[in-house]
Amino acid sequence: MAPVTTWTGREATALRQALRMSVTAFAEHLGAARRTVAKWSSQGGSVVPRADMQAALDTVLTRATPDEQGRFNALRTAGIPGAPQNITPALSATAADTGADQHDGTSADGDVRRRDLLRGAAIGVAAVPSAAPLLDALVAPGHSPATLPSIEQFSRDVVAVKRDYQACRYERVLDQLTPLLSALEPVRAEAEVGRRAQVDVLAADLYHVVGSVLLKVGDHGMALVAAERSIRAAGASQDPVAVAASARIMTHALMSNGHNAQAVTLAGNAADVLDRGTRLDSTDAVAVYGALILRGAVAAARRDDRETAHSMLDEATRAATRLGYDGNDRWTGFGLTNVLLHQVNIALTLGDAGTAIAIARTVPLDKVTIGERRASLHLDVARAYTQWGRHEHGLNALRAAYEVAPEGVRCRPAVQRIASDLAHHAKGSIRTAVLDFAQTARIPL
Repeated sequence: MAPVTTWTGREATALRQALRMSVTAFAEHLGAARRTVAKWSSQGGSVVPRADMQAALDTVLTRATPDEQGRFNALRTAGIPGAPQNITPALSATAADTGADQHDGTSADGDVRRRDLLRGAAIGVAAVPSAAPLLDALVAPGHSPATLPSIEQFSRDVVAVKRDYQACRYERVLDQLTPLLSALEPVRAEAEVGRRAQVDVLAADLYHVVGSVLLKVGDHGMALVAAERSIRAAGASQDPVAVAASARIMTHALMSNGHNAQAVTLAGNAADVLDRGTRLDSTDAVAVYGALILRGAVAAARRDDRETAHSMLDEATRAATRLGYDGNDRWTGFGLTNVLLHQVNIALTLGDAGTAIAIARTVPLDKVTIGERRASLHLDVARAYTQWGRHEHGLNALRAAYEVAPEGVRCRPAVQRIASDLAHHAKGSIRTAVLDFAQTARIPL
């Protein structure tokens, strides 16, 4: 196979189609922004990827199966961005992610691959807990409880569900949220006028965790509904820190629905309003401000806006320095260590897998006390190593995430993509180990 001297958007698109991946799946496979891969497809030979992407594309082509390399050569020779008539076109990202056998079955390795991946396909698909009762309660809350909790008890229950969320106990969270939503309006109706603002803040926090857990289990549309409810409740409370905290979940929900530009704008505007309204005169205000800025930095990276992402990271670092410690004020987990975690994710999103791993090695794990954050770090490292083609290291990072937060790993669609990628591209004993791990962890492939 003739090597690619210089990759352009045309060759990159041919490789994506040869791998039978969608734009989104290929972007995740490379660790690039979706916008970047879409630009390669739309501009073809007139756009030349950055040097780090040139190297990543070389690696992906080298590690492709013989059939995939053959399709790439055919597409490249055809001289068109779409697949020629004798090549089966890509159907969806799902087809690429199943790890289906790409060989013609004439070799012993192809037979082993087929047996292993059929075994992987037999892994159960019921790993994600059902969110149906929660969605019913979100759309139409059920009957109020026979015994209405006091505001103090309701507050303790909201705190408990927030803690369970940060510990990645998602099944318990889903069980707790439904009765809490049913009790919310009756508790507010019974509250004295002077305490309704307190209930509104609790409602904002409650809807925040509803949106967060829905994002974890992959229901992005309903997460946006929950985020809007959080924004509304926070606004009714007239608490500027609560309003900014709710803007965090709205920013996250916008990103998950592909609205990254709007997410950057919202995060920046909400942080500015919080700064002007409070002068960041409390640790809660500083932590929420910094967490908002970090969320905006991630959204900017997903737009391939490197300058804005790094500028917002710098501002978050200043906020963390001002705060002076790694804490969990207003459920943000914000501090200098949290900034490092976001630097890892942003480097990976921008296609800098080597930088992501280098930064990850500097993270003081003893200061990452929130299970959800520690698991996310391990998953970012797994993605980076998988992108590099270092499959054993990727599997080890995936195992580390599972040890920290089994439910968190089992529930997240992103984990399925990493595991499927490893199962598809790893060979021999590593592939077998990936499939064994997926079966143990009940991760569907």
